[in-house]
Amino acid sequence: MNNSIFELTDVSFSYLNKFPALCAINAHVKPGEKIAIIGANGCGKSTLLHLLDGLIFPDKGSLKVFGRELTEDAFDDEKFSREFRKKVGLVFQNPDIQLFCPTVKEDIVFGPLQLGIDFKDIEKRLEELINVLGIKDLLQRSPHQLSLGEKRKVALASTLIMDPEVLLLDEPTAGLDPLTTRHIIDLLLSAHAKGKTIITSTHDLHIVEEISDTVFVFSHEKKIVKSGSSAEILKDDQLLRDHNLIHVHSHHHKGAVHVHSHQHLDHHH
Repeated sequence: MNNSIFELTDVSFSYLNKFPALCAINAHVKPGEKIAIIGANGCGKSTLLHLLDGLIFPDKGSLKVFGRELTEDAFDDEKFSREFRKKVGLVFQNPDIQLFCPTVKEDIVFGPLQLGIDFKDIEKRLEELINVLGIKDLLQRSPHQLSLGEKRKVALASTLIMDPEVLLLDEPTAGLDPLTTRHIIDLLLSAHAKGKTIITSTHDLHIVEEISDTVFVFSHEKKIVKSGSSAEILKDDQLLRDHNLIHVHSHHHKGAVHVHSHQHLDHHH
């Protein structure tokens, strides 16, 4: 039994064959892990999640999922394609990419209906998600009338309702108020407690310790420069400074200069 979900060996990817987005990535993800991917804008975090979701494919190197090579051809196998889409769910950084139906309810149930999940199961899952996310009042509204926080909740619901084994989340709390952020973190922790594998890219160092056991730090060279436990990575100020995750701020006080490190909390994209 192959005890890994993703195995990446020297994976590289470039857009249009000329803009490198990932360089020689080596990583191994086991079932039930909580992983955070951190790094400055443009370092390849979103690209990595899109690769893991089978939306794009490596130019070089090998990407295996559940022991099978993940290639464009693999999706020609309808059984594999359906199984993969059931097991792996991505919540995009921009929720508008995910929301395209006339109403919120139709958006949330679209995925499981496409996968042929039993309607009673869908209704039951929908009821649970409505309660957990507090979105009952949104169901008949058009997704485009919602605030960013509401859209993120709906996008999350449309992925969670498929009950995937692996949840990939791209900046799920960016631009959100503290309460909505808290709801989303609680939801992820509860999914993890049920055995889900959670991989989250984020700028928000405040949430890293809660949402991950292991952290991958990306550099401007689109490489993983370090991976380790969240506690170990978060206390390495030099590493975080080198990769633009915290910046040094100095101020004068009673004739002396004081230097503080500031974590970048929420970035506007």
